Amino acid sequence: MQSERQRKKIHIEGIVQGVGFRPFVYQLAQRLGIAGWVFNDSEGVKIEAEGEPALLQVFLGALQRETPPLAAISRFALEERPVRGDTQFTIRVSENETARKAQIAPDTYVCEDCRRELFAPTDRRYRYPFINCTNCGPRFTIVTGVPYDRPKTTMADFPMCAQCRREYDDPRDRRFHAQPNACPYCGPQVRLHDACGDLLPVEDPVREAVRRLQEGQIVAIKGLGGYHLAVDAGNDAAVAELRRRKVRDEKPFALMSAGLAQVRTYAELDTAEQSLLESVERPIVLLRQCSKHPLSALVAPRNRYFGVMLPCTPLHELLLENGFTALVMTSANICDEPIVFQDEEAIERLNGVADSYLIHNRRIYMRTDDSITRVMAGRPVVMRRSRGYVPRGIFLPAGQPSVLALGAELKSAVCLTQDERAFLSQHIGDLKNMEVYRSLIATVDHLQEILELQPQILAHDLHPDYLSTRYAEERSGIPRVAVQHHHAHLASCLAENGVEDEAIGIIFDGIGFGEDGRIWGGEFLVGGFDGYRRAGHFAYVPMPGSDAATKEPYRMALSYLRHAFDAQLPELPFLKRIAEGERRLLLQMMAQGINSPLTSSCGRLFDGVAALVGLRDRVSFEGQAALELEMAIDGPAQRRTYPFALVQEGEMLIFDHAPLIRALALDVLDGIPAGVISACFHNTLAQMVRRVCDQLRQTTGLQRVALSGGVFQNRFLTERCLELLESGGFQVFTHSLVPPNDGGLALGQAVIAGRRPAG
Repeated sequence: MQSERQRKKIHIEGIVQGVGFRPFVYQLAQRLGIAGWVFNDSEGVKIEAEGEPALLQVFLGALQRETPPLAAISRFALEERPVRGDTQFTIRVSENETARKAQIAPDTYVCEDCRRELFAPTDRRYRYPFINCTNCGPRFTIVTGVPYDRPKTTMADFPMCAQCRREYDDPRDRRFHAQPNACPYCGPQVRLHDACGDLLPVEDPVREAVRRLQEGQIVAIKGLGGYHLAVDAGNDAAVAELRRRKVRDEKPFALMSAGLAQVRTYAELDTAEQSLLESVERPIVLLRQCSKHPLSALVAPRNRYFGVMLPCTPLHELLLENGFTALVMTSANICDEPIVFQDEEAIERLNGVADSYLIHNRRIYMRTDDSITRVMAGRPVVMRRSRGYVPRGIFLPAGQPSVLALGAELKSAVCLTQDERAFLSQHIGDLKNMEVYRSLIATVDHLQEILELQPQILAHDLHPDYLSTRYAEERSGIPRVAVQHHHAHLASCLAENGVEDEAIGIIFDGIGFGEDGRIWGGEFLVGGFDGYRRAGHFAYVPMPGSDAATKEPYRMALSYLRHAFDAQLPELPFLKRIAEGERRLLLQMMAQGINSPLTSSCGRLFDGVAALVGLRDRVSFEGQAALELEMAIDGPAQRRTYPFALVQEGEMLIFDHAPLIRALALDVLDGIPAGVISACFHNTLAQMVRRVCDQLRQTTGLQRVALSGGVFQNRFLTERCLELLESGGFQVFTHSLVPPNDGGLALGQAVIAGRRPAG
């Protein structure tokens, strides 16, 4: 009988610790009559399994197909072992053998089992806001160190009661080794404070918070990775007051609803969007607004989309059970500051903003904002990678030295690589103040701690004045590699898609420091991880007032008009909104090159067009003008385009937008609606991209195209480019799990630096 048995050694890597993988293996082995053992080691999970060959094959298949909800297998290796005659299957004590490669799971939603218990009056965790199990609950935000077990989390503050301990120790239980396991008798508690921070003596803090929200109050709510500011999304006065207090004039607010039934009353969603909304990551998903909906128009002014998420914690489930169509659930911060995550800090920084505070005593160790996603061409695209996705690894095309990449200035995120995997941090913010800079330092320290890695190379942006560059310069003892901004975008897209070969890079964004000292942003690159060539770009125009031109798009509109018409500017309506003296001064600045750096930026072209058609002269948040130009599109089925020129200057292909601007200006003067002009403008850019790729294919032989940069958050433009390029026989790569904007830049920096000798 011994000879009829087989024994296999199985080595599994990925997110397989702290997610119920060992009890899953144990229960599977019990069901199939497999003998052997399983344990965690420093790289993942090791198994030795012995049994009849047919049953062993079923066991191996089920290991890969029936994994726990939070598990993610990145490597599954098998080897033959001699039969030992084991008769039982056991869970062994964990071992540490080599450098740590096991991954910590991201924070995740409330699983259906826990949700049922949450609302079951007979369950001992009935209405307990911190119910969780091995399949759900906090992970990344509560981890203080490794290995991942309770003493190295903020749950160390809460010793388990006898009942919780029995669940924790029983491999047949859903809460076996669930590190955040707790109940109302031994776990965290929620409490309500007034606007001054004083504790309110209420019997049920959650129900009292709901009552206050129904009255129109602003309630600061402590979640998984930080505080949200919440109001009833159907209450105009409450939403307006939140905007006033938060100093957020027009940027859209995120929404949270109890379920799909509520979401469908105000937003449209297809199958892909529904799947994304209900996914274990529980991100914010951009959904098209219904033509008639019950929410305040102030939630997302001048926008056709709502940012919507479903509850991601039991506390949110309880808040939304009482009939709100949606709550505004916006990050608790003021202007450009990071999300507030510590209790004392919340009461101090949100003084004068929140009417009350719903606080709990489970510490958040690492602040983590909500992730933002969008479906484009039927595929989910992460636009802000944070809660639910971090610190999940991304496989690289090849192994490399450990690199710490620091990203750029806007939408900052860092990346740390380990062999063939890259770990992008959560969204940190815009590095424009010291509070965000301190958050960058804390994030780097935490990522190094949980991965047990010290980088061998430091990668940073080419721009000398970014705070991330200064951090790199101040960190002694590590070789540094400066990476050009748009090359990093190209590499980020290729790395995410596992492409090692060279490609044509269509890189469109706002601003990035170019190797010629100018501001790039509309770039046609050819290259890969080992290097690149700038094959072309948008025609340079001045940015009058430099940074002021990013905040006042009318300046860029004037610059593009000047480029297109020289001295004979047409009297477009937007010019009447600029004082004659200021107009004259701006034209003089550009003519004399005074505080008017040259830019090839695609983002600035969007800004200029938004002002030209009368949509937006000034912005209150980054990317607002481009967003509103996309939102204005009317008649997308029409394919009319404007003329444009592609000019060969030596080895450089220049997109001259002067013909486009001249034709667009005539449409404005003829009274063509802004929405129609916007559709034509977008169609023109897509046609230009196809023409550029056609020409570069002729000279390089390349058929691979990578689309990257913040402009490719634009759904209409991205889908039109994909359609035209794929119909032309190109193989097109876009982003999905890594943001196309600067939030994904660190990945590209890391891969480039890993291939380049440090200086």
